[in-house]
Amino acid sequence: MTTPQSPDASGTPLPDDALVHSPAGHPVGREGSRVDINERRAWAITGLPGILIALALLAVGAWLFLGEDMPEFSAPLGVVLAVIGLLLFSGLAVISPGQTRVVQFFGAYIGTVRRTGLVMTVPLTTRRKVSVKVNNFETNELKVNDSEGNPVNIAAIIVWQVADTAKSVFAVENAHEFVAVQSESALRHIAGAHPYDNGEPGAETLRGATEKVADELAAEVAARIAIAGLEVIEARISSLAYAPEIAQAMLQRQQASAVIAAREKIVEGAVTMVQNALNQLEEQDIVALDDGRKAAMVSNLLVVLCSDSRATPVVNAGTLYN
Repeated sequence: MTTPQSPDASGTPLPDDALVHSPAGHPVGREGSRVDINERRAWAITGLPGILIALALLAVGAWLFLGEDMPEFSAPLGVVLAVIGLLLFSGLAVISPGQTRVVQFFGAYIGTVRRTGLVMTVPLTTRRKVSVKVNNFETNELKVNDSEGNPVNIAAIIVWQVADTAKSVFAVENAHEFVAVQSESALRHIAGAHPYDNGEPGAETLRGATEKVADELAAEVAARIAIAGLEVIEARISSLAYAPEIAQAMLQRQQASAVIAAREKIVEGAVTMVQNALNQLEEQDIVALDDGRKAAMVSNLLVVLCSDSRATPVVNAGTLYN
């Protein structure tokens, strides 16, 4: 299938090779629009030796420039060495633990400095601070329809960190905003793929399989933010509840389910007790009961055992057949 060409800003159609196509054949972006860059190490040395080298160059340059009985080329060489020494001072930087410097030379990315302390890197460069500390982000409480269409309020905490400083700086405009948007989008998708509760047997629900849902959320967020050189350390559901407009109805349904489950257990136990009573009466030959009396006895015992209120017995002063 041939994908039609998309016009540029002037209305002129672009060539076919100027579009990047998805597997389905639909254009998803222009070639080269994505920043394809990876972190690499920038040249850097410990700051103290760098300072000593710069001072030595300044001293030698001054000696060559001001010294007597020097060759003709000594003055220009001294100036060059002094200038180099001064330029080396422009490469000094102090980097704290948990911080890095993304180094650019006239706009070109030349590497990242992860060494901490006083360091000296390439002179005449710009150095942008990038934190590699662990960050916490808590999403807003979102109202999402679960897989059964019930509105639920859900929020999550995403723990993330910069893994590739180059991508975090050049691939996205703002890494923190990127994480926020992608986390909420992934949370909506995960919440809509599971029922809140009372799912089919073996189904993973938001309330009953919180750990698995959190793992799915972490995997989806990690896949979404990998383009920005970020990684997810952990994801946790921080808030989960039915939306206020259906919370009361869902509470009544849960209460009804609990009552039914309790009644089933009570009836099961009552039937077992009645059966044991009849078996013991027959085995020990205490009394012989016909089918009609057995049915009456079973009925009375079930009423007593399954009743919500305490039964008030009526003593039969006559015989069973009166």
